[in-house]
Amino acid sequence: MREENRLIIRSAFQLANKISAKAVLLHIDPLDDFIFAERIAQKFDLLLISRKRRMDTHGIDKSNLLSRAKGSLTIPKHPMTRMSIIKIAVTLALSQDLLDVGSKVVCALGGSDSGCLDAIQIIDMAKESEFITGKGLIRISDYIPPELFQSVLNLCVELAEKGREGKPIGTIFVIGDHEKVLQLSKQMIMNPFKGYDESERNIHSAALKETLRELSAMDGAFIIADDGTVLTAGRYLGVTSDETNLPRGLGSRHIAASGITGLTHSIAFVISESSGDIRIFKDGKVIMHLEKAPAKK
Repeated sequence: MREENRLIIRSAFQLANKISAKAVLLHIDPLDDFIFAERIAQKFDLLLISRKRRMDTHGIDKSNLLSRAKGSLTIPKHPMTRMSIIKIAVTLALSQDLLDVGSKVVCALGGSDSGCLDAIQIIDMAKESEFITGKGLIRISDYIPPELFQSVLNLCVELAEKGREGKPIGTIFVIGDHEKVLQLSKQMIMNPFKGYDESERNIHSAALKETLRELSAMDGAFIIADDGTVLTAGRYLGVTSDETNLPRGLGSRHIAASGITGLTHSIAFVISESSGDIRIFKDGKVIMHLEKAPAKK
């Protein structure tokens, strides 16, 4: 392991112990190897952040960081700011009950292609303004399964980053409590998913991504059941929202997402067509705002 990476990890671990942090979130993609033999009292949970779906821990010894980890957090494979990486990782950890609201966490991260960790960030979710809205993430697993939450989040990041034919995408995904959501909305066009087998329209299917990208150009929302089945697209969410709960400047998609989640036990993901930012709604309020990474010059 490079010496600078070792120093960053050591500092993050020592800092976590000193401030009684609940967890250290370690971005492992920049690391050339995972051997960290130093003996540091681990009074915190180690959570690994990576773009890789699986990390094999079979047959590794205790000097390997993978063996010390309580869990792993898979982030989308697209460019993100350091703060967006932290936000997504914290969001996923909360949704999987790996963190508690109000926890202190220490994050160590760097550029995935740089081979070097370059930042340490302390997050006190009880005080940090960036994460106050994250309080709504508590009990999110009572609304939708964590793996479904992660799949839709990853899809939204990909759609926001790539767009459609080089143009920005703006759309809404509403997940969970689908029977009531359907009662409170109406179809604007013929349902493009009608007649297809459930296995062909499951959000976890990689083959469905391009279809969703094409259909995202339509007005209206995608409605997804809590088993991941895409029920319909082009759905008009006609419920009203108390706009005083929303930050200024948000448009009709955000108002619709606020309204439907305020009346149902659903989660809504909104991609802003103007900025590419992603906002997650629950109980009528924004619980997380993820900024799109600035374009590289």
